[in-house]
Parts: sequence; structure tokens; C-alpha cells
Amino acid sequence: MKVLKFGGTSVGSADAFAQVARIVRRAWEQDPHIVVVTSAMAGVTDTLIRAAQQAAAGNEEPYRDARNELLVKHQLVAGQLIEDNIERAAISRLLDTKLREFERLCQSIYILGELTPRGLDVVSGLGEQMAAPLLAAVLRNHGVPAEAIDAREIIVTDDTFGAANPLFEETCQRVQARLSPLLEAGTVPVVTGFIAATPDGVTTTLGRGGSDYSAALIGACLNADEVQIWTDVNGILTADPRVVPNACTLPELSYIEAAELAYFGAKVLHPKSIRPAVERDIPIRVLNTFDPDGPNTRIVRQPRPTGLTVKAITAIRDLALVTVEGRGMMGVPGIAARTFSAVARTGVSVLMISQASSEQSICFVIPAADVHRVLTSLEEEMERELRRGFIDRIWSQDDIVIIAVVGAAMRGTPGIAARVFGALGEAGINVIAIAQGSSEANISLVVAVDRADEAVRRIHEAFQLERAAEVWEAERVAV
Repeated sequence: MKVLKFGGTSVGSADAFAQVARIVRRAWEQDPHIVVVTSAMAGVTDTLIRAAQQAAAGNEEPYRDARNELLVKHQLVAGQLIEDNIERAAISRLLDTKLREFERLCQSIYILGELTPRGLDVVSGLGEQMAAPLLAAVLRNHGVPAEAIDAREIIVTDDTFGAANPLFEETCQRVQARLSPLLEAGTVPVVTGFIAATPDGVTTTLGRGGSDYSAALIGACLNADEVQIWTDVNGILTADPRVVPNACTLPELSYIEAAELAYFGAKVLHPKSIRPAVERDIPIRVLNTFDPDGPNTRIVRQPRPTGLTVKAITAIRDLALVTVEGRGMMGVPGIAARTFSAVARTGVSVLMISQASSEQSICFVIPAADVHRVLTSLEEEMERELRRGFIDRIWSQDDIVIIAVVGAAMRGTPGIAARVFGALGEAGINVIAIAQGSSEANISLVVAVDRADEAVRRIHEAFQLERAAEVWEAERVAV
């Protein structure tokens, strides 16, 4: 049994829907026990959110325009791909109902002048509620028995709106009860990704990109043989091909390597999506909807050994480095705890931490957009230390990038850091800060934004990652 998840670009147009239908039909003909999870059509969620935000700001026109735009977008797919008049009329009614619901919600937001996290979850999840029935109808038109399933029936979460946490046992009970009879009958459930509900039925969402998480949860609950993430790239590459033209697809990665890459900016996988698969030891495969027979990446607990110590390089941009420094910090307990407590109060996520062994400075990386409120919180927390001179200054450096060098085989292999920093040194690229986790699967370093692309290319070249697929294939043949 497999779970196939299709992202927004995979269902971005009528042609894309037709391609998805061909992929699903081929999979269903090989084994009818499949579940499909779909995102909203490309751009729909952003349109819904912008319209709701404009309604809260007192503007009615954007949500009315959005309603018409989204109706046309979905009707074009139905008109081109659903031949049965009755089926097409039913989809049209459903689309109209959902978009009228959207308009009523935005009218309420407009009147109140407020968009709450709970209200945003209701609005932003409407795209999947239109895409799943539409895709199910297209599949039926292609000869695949399919039934749309609203994930709010089966995925149960807490009430952390915007990034809800699934309640695994309750979710599995509902997934098995609702989907198993369909699978046994050879019917393909087409499940809305991203959205869920509390035990009381209140709509929640799993966070942006949460359709991956939905697919992994369903796969774990059904003990799937594989979870497939269908997107618009050929698996996970050794680097961003826009930065490194000769980057190549990695045939296999470990869970920990994929998690590191997802955390450090690789957009192919949602960071949380790996967790349910790890718990049930379910492989995840990343494939290209528009090149289904092309290279792809399989993510497993223990990939086949290769000679590659470093597997991939990724980068996070739009960041700032915040530094708390002062000679009076040396040997004073609690400074680090107070620093990060002050940051935590702002709700800002820290992506990387580096501290000098002399304890005279602590630096950490946060999104650039959050710098002002983090500095304000730190200055309030350390007001006494600043006044007494124990802390000299709290400041930020903007326009920096985290580069993450990832590979589980780096653990215990001497000389990796030397090759990384040697490659950068030869190019005259200054490293501003460094961090390495205890897992040793990742070396993170901070460079200025204007040298970031060159840094990625230099490290990629130093480890000959353009040969990654060739090395893997040679090892596979040898075995």
C-alpha cells in the first residue's frame, strides 16, 4: 500500500491534473491499495490568505475578486477534464458552495476588523477542500474509482491554530475506520492535505507545507509500504540547481540527512513530515510529477553505503546574526538562559547558535524580519548588565546566509571541516560563525549574502558532489 501526495504545482493547471491522473491510474493498476493526498492548486492558499488579510484591513474588493478568480481557476479544470455533465455540474455546485463560504467568512472578518489564527485556519484550508473533490472527479473520468475525503474527518489535532499538533492514536483510529473499507473495495481515497480538526471538530491546519505531514501521518496509520511526495523537481539534489548548475539527484538519503536538509532550507520536504515515517520505518520517495520516470530520491533509515561523506549543501537566506558580547559575561551563570528566554518571549525561532569557549559572546541566527523585536527584548532583559558594563553591546549583522553541509557519513570521518573551510579560504570567503551538532551530520556556517552562492559552489566542487549519482550507481552495481 502506498500514499501518493501531490503538491500545489502538481495540481496547478488542467494539464497538471491530467498528468496526476495518469500517474495515479498507473499506480492503481499496479496495486489498487493507494491513498492520494492533495494540496490546493498552486497559488490558491496565498490568494485566500491575502484576501482575508485585506478584509481585516477594511478592504472588501480583494476577497470578491478572489472569489471570482478562484471559481474560474477551478472551473477551467472541470470543464476540460470532466466529460460527464452530471459530474461536472456537481463539482460546479461544490465549488460555488465553498467560495460562497469563503465570501461569508471574509465578510465577517471585514465587519469585525480582525483575522484570528482560528479564522485564518478556516479560510486557508478552503483550497484543499476544492482541490480534493475536483481531483477525485478527474480520476473517475480517467477510469479510477475515487472518493474525496475531508481530512477533518480523520486527522485529529490540538488547538494550536496555524501549526496544530496531531493526536496520533485518535488520528490512526479514524484513518483506519474511514479509509480501510475504501481501500479494500479498490477505491482510491483522495484526502485533503494541510487541514485537520480538533476532537470537537474545529478546523485546524498543520502549517504551511503541511500536506507532506498529512501524507506521512496517513502512511504511518496504515503501515504503508511507501509514502511518495510528488513535486516539480527530480527528487532531492546535491544543491540548488539555480546556484550549482551541475547539481544532481541523490538516489538515497537517511532520515536524519533529509531532516537536516529540510530544516536548513531545502524546500522539497516539510520538516515535520519525516517524523511519522521514522517512527514506523516507512520509506519516503520524492518524485517529479512532470518527469515520473526520471531520477528520484528514496529516504530510508539506513541508505546503501557509498563513498560520499557529504551528501548535499543547502542555504537559508533573509537572516540576521544577533550577538550578545561583553567581557563581564565570562563565568557568569545564567546569561545564556536569560538570552534565549528573552528570545523565546518574542516567539521567534532560533536557527543556529554559536558561543565562544571564552564565554565572552553568544551569537545566534534568526529571520531578518524579527531582528528589531528580538533586540528590544534582549535589551530589556539585560538592562542592568548593560548599565553596569558586564555586557558591552547587543547588536545584529544583517544580510547573512546559513550554509549547511549535510552528510551522515561525516560522523567520525576526519578532515571534513578542513576541506569545507579550505575550499572557502581558497576563494577568500570569510566565515562569520560556525556550528556543528552533536549528531555530526551537519556543519553549519554563516557567510555574507553576497558570497553565499559562490560558497555553495566551492563546497560542492570540493566534495565532487556532481558525481553523487555516479558514485551511488557504482556502489549498487558492485553489491
